[in-house]
Amino acid sequence: MNLKSLGLGTLLLCLALPASATIVGTFNIRYDNNGDVKSGNSWKQRAPIIANLIRFHDFDILGTQEGQPHQMEELCGLLPEYGCSKHGRDDGKSAGEHAGIYFKKDKYELLEDGFFWISEHPDQAAPGWDAMFPRICGWAKLKRKADAKEVFFFTLHMDHRGAVSRIQGASVVLKKIDEIAGQNPAYLTGDFNSDQNSEGYAIFKGSPRFADSFDTATVRFAPNGTANGFNVNAMTESRIDHVFVGKGVPVRRYGVLTDTYRITREPDPEESTSGSFPKEVKFEQFEARLPSDHFPVLVETVD
Repeated sequence: MNLKSLGLGTLLLCLALPASATIVGTFNIRYDNNGDVKSGNSWKQRAPIIANLIRFHDFDILGTQEGQPHQMEELCGLLPEYGCSKHGRDDGKSAGEHAGIYFKKDKYELLEDGFFWISEHPDQAAPGWDAMFPRICGWAKLKRKADAKEVFFFTLHMDHRGAVSRIQGASVVLKKIDEIAGQNPAYLTGDFNSDQNSEGYAIFKGSPRFADSFDTATVRFAPNGTANGFNVNAMTESRIDHVFVGKGVPVRRYGVLTDTYRITREPDPEESTSGSFPKEVKFEQFEARLPSDHFPVLVETVD
């Protein structure tokens, strides 16, 4: 752009234009199981809520965890505007719970993708150290269509039982990211099963490559930690789902999204009114529910 050819008004407008922003996040969507069906938290009722939540909060790139093959396919169908990179933890393909990366197709092109196991042998399907299950980290190399900028996005799910695997696995993950992404910009997201006071988390936070977006955000909305156990009244300070951004990357917003939805209570709800509202406003006794047993995390970065 030749600034000499611009009028003063046009120049001031250009200088006032905000930097482009990218909305990224992580969401453990909870695996489909009969126990949740019995307790009233079935995937069938949660799936459209989760899809609408993703769409409403306008994620550009979102890492997901725990989705089984049919859940991943259903979510892809409910979000046709998103492309998806997905890998199952049992074989790296379609078996078992998945690490998924959803990205807006009108904004990004998928150049490459892949995964590795979080274990002593990242190329082999087996639990690492004291982990109960095989665990993986999926990745995608994306090109932003607006300016051809390339970025790597990683999403992982660390083991919930193996404390040693979470600590040892942190070093493996950081090493693999350097091998895969090189010096390119990268995000690291996921369900780390390690909160902000743990040894495993400290390894990621101490990395020369990454910063915790919670720490660097200009605006922070975190009324709860990130796990909820499907209990709408539960409160924890522990953040076990994290979004790490590159060191020095400005973060406008960080949010733990505590959105709820309602289901009908038994017996049929009774209508009631309140003196605080007009008489045509009627309330019914429904029950608050949560889309997953984890809250999603949203982060807006500035490019």
